Amino acid sequence: MTRNTSLKRPLLLALILFDLLCLVASAFIAVYVPAQAADIYGPPAAELGLQERFTYAALLYTRQEALLRPTDPARNEQTFTIDSGESATSVIGRLWERGLISDSVAFRTYLQYKGLDTGLQAGTYTLSPALTPVEIAQRLQDATPEEVDFTILAGWRLEEIAEALPTSGLAVGADSFLRAARSPDFPHPLEGSLPPAASLEGFLLPGTYSLSRDTDSPVALLLHFLNNFEAQVTPEIRGGLENQGLSLYEGVTLASIVQREAVVEEEMPLIASVFLNRLQRGMRLESDPTVQYAAGYDAARGGWWPVPLTSQDLHLDSPYNTYQIAGLPPGPIANPGLPAIRAVAFPAQTPYLYFRAACDNSGRHTFAETYEEHLGNGCP
Repeated sequence: MTRNTSLKRPLLLALILFDLLCLVASAFIAVYVPAQAADIYGPPAAELGLQERFTYAALLYTRQEALLRPTDPARNEQTFTIDSGESATSVIGRLWERGLISDSVAFRTYLQYKGLDTGLQAGTYTLSPALTPVEIAQRLQDATPEEVDFTILAGWRLEEIAEALPTSGLAVGADSFLRAARSPDFPHPLEGSLPPAASLEGFLLPGTYSLSRDTDSPVALLLHFLNNFEAQVTPEIRGGLENQGLSLYEGVTLASIVQREAVVEEEMPLIASVFLNRLQRGMRLESDPTVQYAAGYDAARGGWWPVPLTSQDLHLDSPYNTYQIAGLPPGPIANPGLPAIRAVAFPAQTPYLYFRAACDNSGRHTFAETYEEHLGNGCP
């Protein structure tokens, strides 16, 4: 009996030691693997239990290749849309089908580990196989587009463009934009076409611009607008302005008046012909929008173009008041669209010297060659 007992003790000790080693190893793995996963992928979601943390961490630790390397570094970007209410399973399956991830199980586990599986946002994304699956998962949490559309309406003055910036999604302040636009002391494509100390009023061509959301410099924003003007106002248009005896700056100045006067685009060449005829005869333009521009902001109405004008307004002492000054005002009164600029470059050939709003509230005008006819066109 003594011999058998002495034989069993070493075996028992070995078994105990083995169990202890297993416990230590298990404890080490239980601590080491989650710690390593946290170092690689960041901390797990707070709502996960201990078992879930370990299980997810263990899988992620063994699937690093599938999560931390792009599926194809050489491939281009593609548009990927998540529909409203679409399940994570559906999204993951389509990501795999499109070649954006290589391991759908590892990707789902990463989402669960980080608590991102419930945060996939509906929207349209720009993704690429050159992104790692971890980067793709992060992008799918924010449907904010990388580009924003910013619209300049035809006939807006600089201040109205500036007022649209705070809600545009761009990081350009209204005040800094106005300072740069009023005193453009940076190199730009129209430098030689503007008089010294002229602002950029008139040269920010209306339209919708797709801009990077990261745009935070007023100069970068203005250059985007000016480059578009340079591209759109072709040599043909510039030649047409020269044929009217106008420089580009003078042509845009007159176009800005046409823009503010016209309601119906097809009448722009007729309105341009009236003003050109008056200039050729040395007559004052007598345009209401120039007085509105000179008057500035109308606090009572809450806008930049006060209506109706009073007889006192028409006597406003300003170089922009074409009821008081001869010829063109010193510069544009607004930012005209391309149709208004073309109307000045290629006006209708008419004898008209007057126009006034038609009486049918259509937005159209009646045109006259003599002042007597013009009076006769008045509304009853």
